[in-house]
Amino acid sequence: MRIISIRENPEYMSIAIQYFQSKWPSVYPPIYEDCIIHAITSDMPLPQWYLLEKDGEIIGCAGLITNDFISRMDLYPWICALYIEETHRGNAYSTLLLEKSKHDAAKAGFKSIYLSTYHIGFYEKYGFDYIGQGYHPWEEESRIYKSETNLELL
Repeated sequence: MRIISIRENPEYMSIAIQYFQSKWPSVYPPIYEDCIIHAITSDMPLPQWYLLEKDGEIIGCAGLITNDFISRMDLYPWICALYIEETHRGNAYSTLLLEKSKHDAAKAGFKSIYLSTYHIGFYEKYGFDYIGQGYHPWEEESRIYKSETNLELL
């Protein structure tokens, strides 16, 4: 298993753009492309984009961003676009991407990390606590979760 940071491995940029777009087709295509391209050369610690590779195959992805199209702009950073291929689910591989995101957020000085989701019961298993609802521009709402980054462990 290997987590590939696109910022640290810009040669994966095109693969990452295509992979994210294929897993989240409802997102306007230029959004991932523009964000990933500019993240590679940014002086800011965010955004970050990750691919999860197993035996030479990309099996998952996640992002670490400043806002996940949600009303709670006072909270950040956000884990977004977490995805594990269906054939690899049930192995807790998402933990690897969640922990990498927490670690990188802590390195950047953040004490907490957030995510928005419709899932109930999944993220609680990985140390996230439900803190309330958030609202999206497309007139939907989702659950907001928070986890500590363990900044003190760095």
